[in-house]
Amino acid sequence: MRVALLAHEEFPDRAKTAVGVLRYADHDVVAVLDRETAGDTVHDHVPDVQDAPIVASMNDVDESIDALIIGIAPIGGGLEESWRPDIRTALQQGSDVIAGLHYFLENDAEFRALAEEHGCELWDVRKPREDLGVADGVADSVSADVVLTVGTDCSVGKMTATCELVDAAQERGIDAAMIPTGQTGIMIEGWGNPIDRVVSDFTAGAVEEMILEKGNDHDLLFVEGQGSIIHPAYSAVTCGILHGSMPDALVLCHSVGRDEIHGYDQAIPPVGDYVGLYESLSAPVSEAPVVAGALDTRAAGDDEAARDAIDEYSEALGVPATDPVRFGVGPVLDAL
Repeated sequence: MRVALLAHEEFPDRAKTAVGVLRYADHDVVAVLDRETAGDTVHDHVPDVQDAPIVASMNDVDESIDALIIGIAPIGGGLEESWRPDIRTALQQGSDVIAGLHYFLENDAEFRALAEEHGCELWDVRKPREDLGVADGVADSVSADVVLTVGTDCSVGKMTATCELVDAAQERGIDAAMIPTGQTGIMIEGWGNPIDRVVSDFTAGAVEEMILEKGNDHDLLFVEGQGSIIHPAYSAVTCGILHGSMPDALVLCHSVGRDEIHGYDQAIPPVGDYVGLYESLSAPVSEAPVVAGALDTRAAGDDEAARDAIDEYSEALGVPATDPVRFGVGPVLDAL
């Protein structure tokens, strides 16, 4: 599928959906829309993903596309009105629009009318099915081993670590698959349940449903984690995924330099404290040890400084660790 990615004023650092699609999705990215960096290319900012020109608007996209993907996931998931002209243009050109917002495009009268007029689809990735139910506590009945990525905070690389682990496991000949739980993972995989939009009573059930669907078809499942167990806003999502997946092992994700909870003036506890927090929370439903760590070292500087940060992180956790993008996930797979 040929796509353009909308990432205005946020590319690349705060456009994790756009970067995730560039790195992992099986799409041909024709252009990235970002008014601040227009005229650059993707490789000017993120050299290890597919390249594409960065343009100011849909009017500057020279090639036809199948879909415009909203590549930003702002806190609260709202629609920025400044995006409306680009969405309008995409629909008028006959392109589908894919969004992972809490604001549903299909409920927007203008977008719905344009989609109907031009034969386009609006895919609100974060809109859950209405037939989800409570968990039965049977995710551990599948034959696959289940690994869940958990985090010290939101936006610390859980989706990235999950995708890297799936790809690396498959390269080793392991029959592995991803269980997508967030908007970016769902866009990459083309299916999944958006756990942060599911009614609280049904979050564990929505994860369990996916485990049961895939768990006897693969040897290893990697579940995309969300949020953090200490996050004031997102801890309920984290707990629902943990209990619904009933994992066999956990991989703890963190970012170098992250010392406050994203969006809050609240200090992050020492990383070593999270091992006991997650293991004790999981224990009533599944004995799941933290077996490895994944560390985003972009803020560390060069490779030598990154390796020092990883060594420090590994020592604090008492398990092997790596930066999945910079150095690969070999140590994590070995630990698993």
